[in-house]
Amino acid sequence: MKLPTRLILAGALSLLSLSGYSATREVTDDAGHQVILPAKTDRIADAWYAHHSLLMTLGAGGKIVATVNHPESQPWMFRVQPSLNQALSVKGTTFNAESLLAEKVDVVFVSAGNRDAVALRQAGLPVIEMKFTDFDSMKHSLRTTAQVLGTPQAAQRAGDYIHYLDDNLQAISAKTASLTQQQRPRVLHIQSLNPLKVDGSDTLIDQWIRVAGGRNAAEGLKGNMQPVSAEQLLAWQPDVIILAASAGDISTSAYASQFALLDAVKAGRVWRNPAGVFPWDRYGTETALQIQWVAQKLHPQLFPTLDIVKATQDFYSRFFDYPLTPGEAEEIIAGEF
Repeated sequence: MKLPTRLILAGALSLLSLSGYSATREVTDDAGHQVILPAKTDRIADAWYAHHSLLMTLGAGGKIVATVNHPESQPWMFRVQPSLNQALSVKGTTFNAESLLAEKVDVVFVSAGNRDAVALRQAGLPVIEMKFTDFDSMKHSLRTTAQVLGTPQAAQRAGDYIHYLDDNLQAISAKTASLTQQQRPRVLHIQSLNPLKVDGSDTLIDQWIRVAGGRNAAEGLKGNMQPVSAEQLLAWQPDVIILAASAGDISTSAYASQFALLDAVKAGRVWRNPAGVFPWDRYGTETALQIQWVAQKLHPQLFPTLDIVKATQDFYSRFFDYPLTPGEAEEIIAGEF
């Protein structure tokens, strides 16, 4: 007996539904756009430097086929995820749409507000805009990224990481929350020495300084990577200076003579920030290690048993699937490239 065509189609759709297959999916990105995605997102272009660490944390670093990062600036990223050496690479954050289509890219991640997003969408590429400025919005971005990947592994890894971050935030805050203002060192985070740029309030940097038991010395300044004068640093007189790993050396900077007048420099409390897959101090998942490192540096008496080398090894094994040696962990912690 010949079955009606509509019954055959209905049966086929039912089987597809049972198998969990769908031709397309819809995900809302961090900018509020509802984006239609293919059933699988196996080939990814990532135009946000920091977002690579989120993909790697979710076990999807091997899916990046187009990158804006480079081994010269992020050597540990390429060591941990060597497949990036074969990815299409561009300078800056602008991908050529035709090149991405030739690479058969399934989805493109960009930072929110990226001007190239419109042109990429017009070329028929699904574009996901990402944005986070603090711990909570970073966790939201990680969940969004897991939804884009659409795999059980990504969802599990997102949950594991968020649990790890929350546990560390709670454990550190439990010891630093009762510190008085006087017990909280005034910390200045320098992103660049030439030109001189620092990080103010309303940033993830400001948040980890406060969680770790410090105060942001850049009083009255808002935002990331804000240009300042050496005279302003003298007015702030920070107790501690944390230098981005790529910032350079104070002693050889154009402002060496002014820096020599700072209390933090006189006291030898100038610390180079760790940098691994991504600089710990900025907008990558290693911020979960950053809060531990800074807390122990600022208040060693509160964290006498914290082994940051072991914590780094455990993190890399758990979230980057990389067997970091103690020596490699020490290089990362020292901010060595």
